[in-house]
Amino acid sequence: MRAVRHRRASWLVVPLTALALTFNGLLGAETRPPDPVDDFQGRPRLIVISDIGNEPDDQMSLVRLLLYSNELDIEALIAATSTWQKSAVHPETMRALIQAYGEVRPNLLPHAKGWPTAEELAGRVCAGQPGYGMAATGVGKMSGGAKAIVSSVDRDDARPLWISVWGGVNTLAEALIEVRATRSPAKVARFVAKLRVYSISDQDDAGPWIRREFPDLFYIVQPSGPDGGGYYYATWTGISGDVFYRNGAGADFSKVTNAWLDANIRSKGGLGKLYPRFAYIMEGDTPSFLGLIDNGLNAYRRPDWGGWGGRYVYRQPYGETHAIWTQGGDVSSRVTSQDTVIGADGGTYTSDQATIWRWRDAFQNDFAARMDWTIQDHSHANHNPLVEVNGSAGTAPITIDAEVGKPVVLDAGGSRDPNGQSLHYNWSHYAEAGGTGTNLSSVTLAGADTPKAVVTPTAVCRQAWLPNVRPCSGTGVAHIILAVTNDGSPRLTSYRRIILIVHAASAR
Repeated sequence: MRAVRHRRASWLVVPLTALALTFNGLLGAETRPPDPVDDFQGRPRLIVISDIGNEPDDQMSLVRLLLYSNELDIEALIAATSTWQKSAVHPETMRALIQAYGEVRPNLLPHAKGWPTAEELAGRVCAGQPGYGMAATGVGKMSGGAKAIVSSVDRDDARPLWISVWGGVNTLAEALIEVRATRSPAKVARFVAKLRVYSISDQDDAGPWIRREFPDLFYIVQPSGPDGGGYYYATWTGISGDVFYRNGAGADFSKVTNAWLDANIRSKGGLGKLYPRFAYIMEGDTPSFLGLIDNGLNAYRRPDWGGWGGRYVYRQPYGETHAIWTQGGDVSSRVTSQDTVIGADGGTYTSDQATIWRWRDAFQNDFAARMDWTIQDHSHANHNPLVEVNGSAGTAPITIDAEVGKPVVLDAGGSRDPNGQSLHYNWSHYAEAGGTGTNLSSVTLAGADTPKAVVTPTAVCRQAWLPNVRPCSGTGVAHIILAVTNDGSPRLTSYRRIILIVHAASAR
């Protein structure tokens, strides 16, 4: 045997700063997003594209969406195709659910304001492209769904328009094809700038085409082949995929079983009766709109804030031509799309799915309470607490300038419950939130389970995996989440997000 001369591996003597830069390049470090935060007044605008009729989960998601239709401006419900339903669309299923909603709407009115009529919603149902994928698109092939998208974007409204994709997305591709063929580049750019897409993976070949052809389009997705082989990795499976996808370690599965849904959803009136039993998982499409609900988390302002619909980072995945809102991130700095949370067994778990299942108890209770509204009067149903922090009522995020070493007092003592229930408080540092394009700061928190908390920034930049390898400059952020929960049945939670802009300690 020929002798082999061993040499010290050259990377072992590379300075740590260079090593960190190498890790960042290999792992796909985040890119600063073009628009930091969507700051607008009013309810989020929404269009749904759904392959409803393929399997029960789209119908389940639509039942939930209708129970939150008072908090959203639903501008179109588009029945579409997908890789699972290539040659049929079923707008009639949407209309049947809306009819059931119309029957319970009179009982919803005393519980909250803003419910659209069934006639209004039914008038917004339309069919998308009747064929599969990009092969069904082309100039002059505008479906009713594509026309609805163009009409909504063209409306004189400063708010962005969310496109919630529950199936294939070739109807949106068709709208974009038509706009590009008939408008100047400047007008196309203005059209694209108003769109916000959240797609439940890629369920036809149109998603990758759209992202390649319209690189400035705001797009949330974990890119995947249309056959479902990559769904296991997707954040959205955190809604209820624990058993089927076997990726929910740490999650409490009890409130996403058919037994729980029988007792809390299906047994409650005419709309609940139309909520089918799931075949694989409950409501796989729901995360695409769950973050739009006005619960105080305001996750729709920017995807890396995190909320009921999950949390994402802005980076360029392998195979994509540019950065999008997606999963992954820089493991060395711990700025990734994963959350680290305490599981149902008391253990610590880190995953993309945890960015959704961490909120599961609250969003399932919220759903059950709204289903109660369809059959109970106001005095016999539960309603969400009304949160006030430092004299500021409402659900809007609160931004506070803070300095390392100086305590910040947060007082929610003015919060109240509309049903007179006792309130419980939980303040937490959402350590992963808001990290795209800035520094994540370290804080300490006292009084976490009381109405008044004290938060003290301890560092502008929290420690990375390898300490002292990155210069820390500028300011940082720390997101503090207040959860206020009442004692009703089911227990309901409202939130408030406080964003600390952390500055270095001033010279004394």
